[in-house]
Amino acid sequence: MKMKILVTTQSIEKVKADLVVAIDDPKVELFETGSSPIGKALAEARKTFRKKNVHREIVRTFESQTLVVYSSTHEKVYDLHESSKIFVARALAFAADYGHSKVALLLDGANGSDYVGSATEGFVLGDYRFDKYRKEKRAHKVSVSLVCRPAELQKAERALLRYRVVSEEVNRARDLVNEPGDRVYPKTLAALARKIARAGKLGATIVSGAQLEKQGYTGLVAVGKGSLYAPCLIVLRYRPAKKSKHHLALVGKGITFDTGGISIKPAEGMWTMKGDMAGGAAVLAAMAAIAKLKPKVAVTGIIAAAENFPGPKAQRPGDIFIAKNGKSVMVDNTDAEGRLVLTDALARAGEEKATHIVDVATLTGAVVRALGTSVAGIMGNDPDLVRAVIDAGARHGEAYWELPLIAEYRELLKSPYADLNNIGGKFAGAITAGLFLQEFVPDGALWAHLDIAGPFILEKKWKYYPEGATGFGVKTFVELAESF
Repeated sequence: MKMKILVTTQSIEKVKADLVVAIDDPKVELFETGSSPIGKALAEARKTFRKKNVHREIVRTFESQTLVVYSSTHEKVYDLHESSKIFVARALAFAADYGHSKVALLLDGANGSDYVGSATEGFVLGDYRFDKYRKEKRAHKVSVSLVCRPAELQKAERALLRYRVVSEEVNRARDLVNEPGDRVYPKTLAALARKIARAGKLGATIVSGAQLEKQGYTGLVAVGKGSLYAPCLIVLRYRPAKKSKHHLALVGKGITFDTGGISIKPAEGMWTMKGDMAGGAAVLAAMAAIAKLKPKVAVTGIIAAAENFPGPKAQRPGDIFIAKNGKSVMVDNTDAEGRLVLTDALARAGEEKATHIVDVATLTGAVVRALGTSVAGIMGNDPDLVRAVIDAGARHGEAYWELPLIAEYRELLKSPYADLNNIGGKFAGAITAGLFLQEFVPDGALWAHLDIAGPFILEKKWKYYPEGATGFGVKTFVELAESF
């Protein structure tokens, strides 16, 4: 059941809420004080924060309401938009602990309406739990009122709508990644793509079975040979009412479970490889949001979906296949399979005549060792596109760090048996993976590659996310499309 969130311009005395939440910042006025008991308590809290700067939060209880005020001065790592999401997620936990079912967030200050979107995102993402398979499910439900100034009502309602759409699609991606590997196969992603296409009036093409080989999508065929479940190439097309100059392709790695194939992974942590389709999930969810928000640029979503399993027909180390662009690839390690299926997805982006291509993949452990679990790696052939992606992510709390495509490292991908080896050795693994993909970018296309192997799934709570999938990349993609 979706959380009920609405914008109200009623005074706080008239809003029905048993928990009232406010965020105090020394430079930004998010709420108003007043002569009512809550108004006086807010003024007192603000004065205390300014004077002592030691309190992270102040709680006051009234006859029928509780007030909690958070101080932004103790969240120095993030900007106020990101901090506000953290605070409202904390408020949800507070409400659950004390049985509050109606929450009001005060955004009636001079700058309050600027934070309606962030607050909405914090509530929707912070309320998410994947308890589908738990016998004891979370029973506590909360409704939220965002208290704004009357003059800001339309602006606030637009922000609520936009951020709710995107946040719910982020949660859709989280659901996909959190599902067990025996529930999500390539055909599952294809079926969901068709559903999204019908709901959003998108064009859709699914290439699978014998058609993959017939059309030359040899990367998907090679990777999927060991599985009982056939690979497929999924294409979703959004076209704006007015023809756009640019055409953005969002390309996602959709390995629904990655055992490593014949080059099998260690058992420890392999369960997280149910999320090796997190890039594909991000593209599907972003396309669903784009269909609703209708940006002015043409967008095509492409997901290369396969399951990487050992089996009697699985590709072997040393096998060679000819990619769609004619280059031969020796498969030195079958666990470097994501880049193989992406050769097909990148080729399809060229066939769709995309001018800008952004691929997203849980591609390398090397990027996690370099950047940790909070930041994704990015590299590409166009500085402006790379910067646009970084900026789009920064506006929504998704951080990227640019890695260089060092030309001399291309030597590490050489093979005496084929045009390319699919791995480049033990050093600079994230960069050599990017260099490999660059070999398959269609001529003339501007391209960026996102390696989200770090932040795609969490083993402990982070910001407003509980353990599990984050849906990383969805917010970036929607913002990027809108920025065109």
